[in-house]
Amino acid sequence: MLIGLLRTILFIIFFYYVVKFLMRLFAPFLIKKVAEKMQQQANQQYGNQQQSTVKEGETVIDKAPRNQRQTKDDVGEYVDFEEIDKP
Repeated sequence: MLIGLLRTILFIIFFYYVVKFLMRLFAPFLIKKVAEKMQQQANQQYGNQQQSTVKEGETVIDKAPRNQRQTKDDVGEYVDFEEIDKP
């Protein structure tokens, strides 16, 4: 029983160091791939934004949307108060 426990602990320690070593090898590669993918997505968004711009000589009028809010005067009752000085 003690041998099995020691074997399990040694296996966990060995597995930890193997994973740590492999991450040191592959982490730069993974980070580079993620950065390239993010840059590609940013370029796509920037390209889509550039395509939707107005052509030269074209006039565009942006109208602000009308406020559909309806104000309610029934927000509550105002109560006037007086400060009381403490003696």
